[in-house]
Amino acid sequence: MESGADARNDRRTAEEKAIDDWLPVTSSRNAKWWYSAFHNVTAMVGAGVLSLPYALSQLGWGFGITVLVLSWVITLYTLWQMVEMHEMVPGKRFDRYHELGQHAFGEKLGLYVVVPQQLIVEVGTCIVYMVTGGKSLQKFQQSICPDCKPLRTTYFILIFASVHFVLAHLPNFNSISGVSLAAAIMSLSYSTIAWVASWKRGAHDDVDYSPRSKTPVGQMFGMFSALGDVAFAYAGHNVVLEIQATIPSTPEKPSKGPMWLGCVVAYIIVAICYFPVAIIGFYVFGNTVDDNILITLEHPPWLIASANMFVIIHVIGGYQIFSMPVYDMIETFLVKSVKLKPSGVLRFTVRTLFVVITTFIAITFPFFGGLLGFFGGFALAPTTYYVSLFFFFFFFSLLQYVKSPFCPLIVFLSLLAQLPCIIWLIVRKPKRWSITWCINWICIVIGVLIMILAPIGGLRSIIRSAGSYKFYS
Repeated sequence: MESGADARNDRRTAEEKAIDDWLPVTSSRNAKWWYSAFHNVTAMVGAGVLSLPYALSQLGWGFGITVLVLSWVITLYTLWQMVEMHEMVPGKRFDRYHELGQHAFGEKLGLYVVVPQQLIVEVGTCIVYMVTGGKSLQKFQQSICPDCKPLRTTYFILIFASVHFVLAHLPNFNSISGVSLAAAIMSLSYSTIAWVASWKRGAHDDVDYSPRSKTPVGQMFGMFSALGDVAFAYAGHNVVLEIQATIPSTPEKPSKGPMWLGCVVAYIIVAICYFPVAIIGFYVFGNTVDDNILITLEHPPWLIASANMFVIIHVIGGYQIFSMPVYDMIETFLVKSVKLKPSGVLRFTVRTLFVVITTFIAITFPFFGGLLGFFGGFALAPTTYYVSLFFFFFFFSLLQYVKSPFCPLIVFLSLLAQLPCIIWLIVRKPKRWSITWCINWICIVIGVLIMILAPIGGLRSIIRSAGSYKFYS
């Protein structure tokens, strides 16, 4: 009897290993530290950098630069937490965000905490990248052929989407490393073009740094949306564990070493891209800057055309980075829960449908600035408003570090606050009022504020844009 049970266990282990070898996140573990660097650059430096001068024009010099610096510091800190927690249990790797959540909150609750917010951020980012790629392609066409007959934005988004119907079928993270490297190089290139071209142009004598809106209500909503723009610019954490899963690990050489080295290099590049674009762009154009600085920069046409092509190449790579964990979730569910056989047909169907859905939403609601603000709130502090009714209970239960009868309420807190900080408090249990404890709670409070305020401004921007928008124009 025991030998039969052992045989079944061996067979089940072999089946599970075969599935893991097929799934996108765990099928290849031979990445180097520089894979981590350019994957994180591709995930982090995206469409959001182009909106930073616009965000600064809503926030003003002092508050705007403070928000930029704080966001850089806080997200680097929470990124370090994620890297450290990947192998916190000896002999086990948390290859996916929800696996870490299950370790912290329990098998079922961890899924409810992590999966909804991760899907919202990753699918939302893919939609924004569809819009960004299509509009950048449209701007590229207008730059090189100003006399050509204008085409609908819908057509350009469809042209951009056609690339993903091919690239979506690359099997795993390491298979898209070439695309990701090209995207990382392009992000540095178009960011450099944006601030160098702005600096070359120089600020006019009548440049205005006063708030864009002249009414208190408009200024308030503008500030809310700008917080979302900044948050979106730093939205790369949702794929960190999946990227680290591709790096080999042994007890002597754990994956956190090369992963953290890559993250540090990536964040240096992020600073080189973000701060010059934001500060110089706002300095030159003031409150007249558009929500995409490349739209404001009209001359020389060849340079703007090049920058827009670089954006297109980058968001192609960014779409692949953010969509790969989504593919992994769906394919894992289908083969492990629904018990479908892993196959090329299954993978082709899942990924093609995902590209179709994100394309359809993008061509239906192509509001670039509003989408950045709306999804930006989810990116740093994913999403629900219900938590305000229960915050006191969450605060008390988390201070005690116990899984109380109110444990389901943690779902709402986790969706509202800085999830890595909450997981860190639960699993590492730092001493109350210690430096680590205080830093994590400060990050949580900031995340709560951004999450509440940013989607309000972004949603208002979407509603205002929708009032004059014609579908599929």
